[in-house]
Amino acid sequence: MDPRVVKLAKVLVHYSLRIKKGDLLRIQGEVSTTPLITAAYQEALKAGANPYYQIVEPDTDEFLLKHGTPEQLQFVSPIGKFEIEKIDALLVIWGSRNTRYLAGIDPKRQAMKQKARRPILERLFARVGRGTMRWVGTQFPTPADAQEADLSLSDYEDFVYAAGHITSGDPVAHWKKVAKEQVRLKRILDRVDRIHVRSRDTDLYLRVKGRKWVSCAGTENFPDGEIFTSPLEDSANGHIRYSFPAVYGGREVQDVRLVFKNGKVVEETAGKNQSYLTALLDMDPGARRLGEFAIGTNYEIKRFSKNILFDEKIGGTCHLAVGASIPEAGGKNKSGLHWDMVCDLRQDAEITADGKVIYRNGKFTI
Repeated sequence: MDPRVVKLAKVLVHYSLRIKKGDLLRIQGEVSTTPLITAAYQEALKAGANPYYQIVEPDTDEFLLKHGTPEQLQFVSPIGKFEIEKIDALLVIWGSRNTRYLAGIDPKRQAMKQKARRPILERLFARVGRGTMRWVGTQFPTPADAQEADLSLSDYEDFVYAAGHITSGDPVAHWKKVAKEQVRLKRILDRVDRIHVRSRDTDLYLRVKGRKWVSCAGTENFPDGEIFTSPLEDSANGHIRYSFPAVYGGREVQDVRLVFKNGKVVEETAGKNQSYLTALLDMDPGARRLGEFAIGTNYEIKRFSKNILFDEKIGGTCHLAVGASIPEAGGKNKSGLHWDMVCDLRQDAEITADGKVIYRNGKFTI
């Protein structure tokens, strides 16, 4: 086994999830992620936990979405509801043999299935926010994901492990340093109200008074590097053009432009797959409101890879998610959707807070 996989498993189990004796840990991923599933399982077992794993099979999901009845699409397993209440920790490993397996699916059917699973998503967010459950999502490098990033597999492996500082001598020390700096920023941002994001083709206002900013340094996503909050649900006004393609459910939407009025998306356009964009925004009433505003702080990630785990963390960008809020930040918007879209702020861009410039051309100024 690649020693970097073993090292990543140790970081995930001991730093990200803080696994202890007796914990019930669920590990899930596709067959293509088996090396990391195995390494994490072994490490958790050594820590005295009770790990178990679930292999996700995309072909069955595709068949359900193509041929299932509306009742079957909206069915939520009582076992899934039971699990989300009982597990102490959840490790989700992304990595696919085919990143486009949902490309031929009717977006309305996909939205129907996603909407039905909203209670489980909300319960996950709530338990994590209250500290009664820990979770982390990470990437295992597969050939399909490497192709999406326009990289060879070996180069993509280097990209993935470098982004998490797994190749450094002490990755945990690095993430603790990131956490310390982001806590400093959080203390400043927790006192602000009015946010204005300005860049080429973007002029967006929102409010965050009373909401919490959350520092992300490897304990819920890995790799990490962002600081986020949930805007007031009726506060977004203006427009934004997302610099990078928005990818959701294996489908790519290019040149997304959204217009907000009193917190709601009132106009959406896209250069490619606009019908898919509209279908997901129409999933439920909350899908057209903002659930998250965040700033990426991982300057080790320098390129777009069509993988939101990495793309939303690119140092010098911001991302805003339409759909479900993060209760941890005090957000109240509910939706079956949570779709992060990334805007580049590295040139001719700034963010102001209560009229003061706090961020310019990809860097904090505070």
